[in-house]
Amino acid sequence: MDQETNLDDLYEHYSYRADAGQEPLRVDKFLMNRIENASRNKIQQAAAAGHIQVNEQSVKSNYRIKAGDVVSVFLKHPPHEDLLVSEKMSLDIVFEDDYLLVVNKDAGIVVHPGHGNYSGTLINGLIYHFDQLPKNRNNRPGLVHRIDKDTSGLLVVAKTDKAMAHLAQQFHDKTSDRQYMALVWGDINDEKGRVDGHLGRDPRNRLLMTVFPDGDQGKPAITHYEVLERFGYVTLIKCVLETGRTHQIRAHMKYIGHTLFNDARYGGDKILKGTTFTKYKQFVDNSFKQLPRQALHAQTLGFVHPETNEKMSFETPLPEDFRGAIEKWRNYSQHQNLNNYWELYHGKEVLLAFL
Repeated sequence: MDQETNLDDLYEHYSYRADAGQEPLRVDKFLMNRIENASRNKIQQAAAAGHIQVNEQSVKSNYRIKAGDVVSVFLKHPPHEDLLVSEKMSLDIVFEDDYLLVVNKDAGIVVHPGHGNYSGTLINGLIYHFDQLPKNRNNRPGLVHRIDKDTSGLLVVAKTDKAMAHLAQQFHDKTSDRQYMALVWGDINDEKGRVDGHLGRDPRNRLLMTVFPDGDQGKPAITHYEVLERFGYVTLIKCVLETGRTHQIRAHMKYIGHTLFNDARYGGDKILKGTTFTKYKQFVDNSFKQLPRQALHAQTLGFVHPETNEKMSFETPLPEDFRGAIEKWRNYSQHQNLNNYWELYHGKEVLLAFL
């Protein structure tokens, strides 16, 4: 084995044992279902370099694992998040004082290092701008809560130990206020609703969260939603979190049959509602390009200030990509309504003339 593939120079980052019911599956596909933000190309490159082992033997990316196999992935750097490096990054700070700051995160920015993202994260930018940020129980500086990489919106960051403890307790006690804007597939029947379903890792794909309606697995999760605007094949809604589980809104909305628009991980990057007309498909494809991520924005954040006990509330407008997608659907919906009206009116004229 050459120097590049010498495992003595590498660090084990991931290790998985295939379940007893595991059917034969390519190792690259197996790992894609388990390592967040890892592309198939990167996994194949790691296999080609000898960095992927099955039962302590290096394998190629097309190796088919079976039940009981132990799959390990090795990388050149240690796997611990203490390797945080300071990186210059422009931060959109909505509010800041001596105790905390509120940041408006752009879509595409990972909040904290891990799972193949050891640089370019929000925390890398925070430690560039701020010294001695307190660490949470997961050893992450300043971080009170998180939102997904491709979700935009508001986050509160603690600057003191007291602020960290106080804010973390509010999120734990569900007294913080969090409101999201989402564009979902389908025309939701009710104007308001509540989704109450335990959330846990999908046993078939560990990168997904799934609902366990019987409550026998996962953790309790409750999402309240309200319809803001209807566009026929998609609906703009407001979501208020009663709990804050991983992928909560994304998994809950999929569970009730209204997957987030362009949510690739949960299947929303396909046409789930609408016609088979070529022009409609082109329109949806253009809308995907306009909003190349899941249509989810953390718009409102509220909490009690840890020092002053003042109720704080912040709101940030929808980013340009989200606004553009809404405007596309609004125009399309209005155009369709006019066409339907004309067809109905014209049809009545023809019928009267025939009579």
